[in-house]
Amino acid sequence: MKQQATFLMLAKTFKGLEEVLAQELIDLGANDVQLERRAVSFRGDKALLYRANFALRTALRILVPVKSDKLKAKGRKPEDQVYEIVKSIDWSQYMTVDSTFVIDATVYSEHFHNSLFVTYRAKDAIADYWTEKVGKRPNVNAERPDIRINLHIGNDAVTISLDSSGESLHKRGYRVATTEAPISEVLAAGMLLMAGWHGQSNFFDPMCGSGTLLIEAALIARNIAPGVFRQSYAFEKWPDFDADLWNEIYNDDSREREFNHRIYGSDASFYAIQQATKNVKSAGVAKDIELKQIRMEEIKWANEKIYKFENALVMLNPPYGERLKSNKEMEDLYSAIGSTLKHQFAGATAWIISSNVAAMKYIGLKPSKKLHLLNGELDCQFNKYDLFQGKRNEAYLYS
Repeated sequence: MKQQATFLMLAKTFKGLEEVLAQELIDLGANDVQLERRAVSFRGDKALLYRANFALRTALRILVPVKSDKLKAKGRKPEDQVYEIVKSIDWSQYMTVDSTFVIDATVYSEHFHNSLFVTYRAKDAIADYWTEKVGKRPNVNAERPDIRINLHIGNDAVTISLDSSGESLHKRGYRVATTEAPISEVLAAGMLLMAGWHGQSNFFDPMCGSGTLLIEAALIARNIAPGVFRQSYAFEKWPDFDADLWNEIYNDDSREREFNHRIYGSDASFYAIQQATKNVKSAGVAKDIELKQIRMEEIKWANEKIYKFENALVMLNPPYGERLKSNKEMEDLYSAIGSTLKHQFAGATAWIISSNVAAMKYIGLKPSKKLHLLNGELDCQFNKYDLFQGKRNEAYLYS
């Protein structure tokens, strides 16, 4: 692969996953990796841009900054200054007048009370740039634009970037069925990587819902790139898109590896297991995952030698009680989780995420580590529990 020029990039992620994403980037060969607010900045070439979109598990999108500037306290109105900054860019490097575009604006600044108005001014700037240049203006297409532009204003700092990803990278492409409030694929992968998962043992999710944790665990275990299921990326419509380079990266399966353990998922809901089965098949990891309908408190293990709990990883995303479950119901549920973990998963390590900190106390186990993550807009605790060896004499579902 020939040497290419390097440039600055920014990988966006969820709060709490910055360090995991930074390590992913280092492993991909990124340079000058720096932690930012819900993001990681780094430098690399076009090949790294393509590979970051294709291989990063904890990134939401990859941005390429093209202009940074500061709003001046005196002089023209702030919105007019944004207009001038955007219009000063040589847009002919990144699009043609026939390209459709859309602008996504994120504004954290006392200068503006309406990010939509800022977006309009930025759109006007691009339209006027092309009108003055060729006497014609490009069209906006919010659904399927050729070029997606990101405008970020933080206090006085203005950054305009090209969005190389298009749809958020959490939309892997394998999800064909869903349950209510499924966990994001990016958050699921981040939790697994934070827990040290790389396919070294058996994995269990006894409240698996539509199967996101199971699938992400299998993809990590086999080191299958999450982007293999995606249909397209925004960078494929850029003027400098290198199809040969992209095909080389997309078709390189040299990093995939064998997985010699098993992944087990169960849920109380028959519907959830149906949906999980569809997603597991869509992701092509059905040979690694076993699914069964059963309530958490009914789980019983038959033979610890078969299921190999030593060093195994258990991970749960239980209900948080946001949908009007009573306090008693939540107390009973979390108490059952703790009891089942203690008596049926001894020898394993368990991780549980929940925004219901009060209910987590009913688990009855002392966490060895407490981390903080965001699941959507919910502040969550992500706790680690070391489950010590005990006796198991009863039959279990996976037989």
